[in-house]
Amino acid sequence: MKKVFLIVFLFAFPILFLSCGHKSEGNVQQSSTGDVATSPKTDADIQRYNLEVKQQQSGGRTPCDTLSVVEYVLSNYPKGSYLVNFDKTFTFNVPKPAVIYLNNGSGTFVLAVIAKSKPGERLIETKNIVGYDQSFINLDSTHLGTAFFYLTLLKCDNGNFTKIWEAPIPAHGGFNYLAMDKWAYNGTPYVRVDFHYARGIGHIDYNYFLVDGLMNPPHLLMTYKGIDFQRTIANVNNDKFPDYYEYLYYDLPNRIYAADSIPFYWDVKDSVYVNTRNHRQTRPY
Repeated sequence: MKKVFLIVFLFAFPILFLSCGHKSEGNVQQSSTGDVATSPKTDADIQRYNLEVKQQQSGGRTPCDTLSVVEYVLSNYPKGSYLVNFDKTFTFNVPKPAVIYLNNGSGTFVLAVIAKSKPGERLIETKNIVGYDQSFINLDSTHLGTAFFYLTLLKCDNGNFTKIWEAPIPAHGGFNYLAMDKWAYNGTPYVRVDFHYARGIGHIDYNYFLVDGLMNPPHLLMTYKGIDFQRTIANVNNDKFPDYYEYLYYDLPNRIYAADSIPFYWDVKDSVYVNTRNHRQTRPY
């Protein structure tokens, strides 16, 4: 009997030891994560270390490459600021940084999506602001920190960056990707910043039109599409600013369909979008 008890004890003791060890390790990790979220200095040190590792491992670097953008943000932006990555296309692929490189006669430029943490709150984590599920953070963003997104234009000068302009993006989570596009009406280029919108089973595009050229701050027009809502780019009053159609949907028990479309135009004097059928209804973008 004693022999049986000894065998059972010897078998159970390692399991008990490993269980306690894992629990302790998990507590340490949780504590460490909490310290980083509330310590801008610790977060900056970790960012700097990770950047140095990537710089050492990368080969064939070029002036003003993506790692240089990360370093610029780390050195020149408030603590808790990050260059954002695209949402993952597949589960195991490596996400791409949210940058677009442009070359024209006056030099090399970089369009980048940068997220900043709200001062006084815990620092944001990029995993909480990118992706479909993370679009729900707009309902209660303060629990995980509030992210402020910006579309930024940087110019590369002899390996160094100069910030040309910075345009706020009115969203706090659910970033997907950004891309360059052209307005079909007159060929004006614009930057499309796409966000998931899980609550409406759709997406929202913040379109930054370069109506006065690349070097001047862009004009923002928001469009979107979901199961029962839609707004599309349009030309209503034949000027250089984009307009849009807002679609009116009927949500019936057996079907959902668009019954009407209402044109809005950009009022240059008041800097708002105006409903052509009801001038008292305006929208900022």
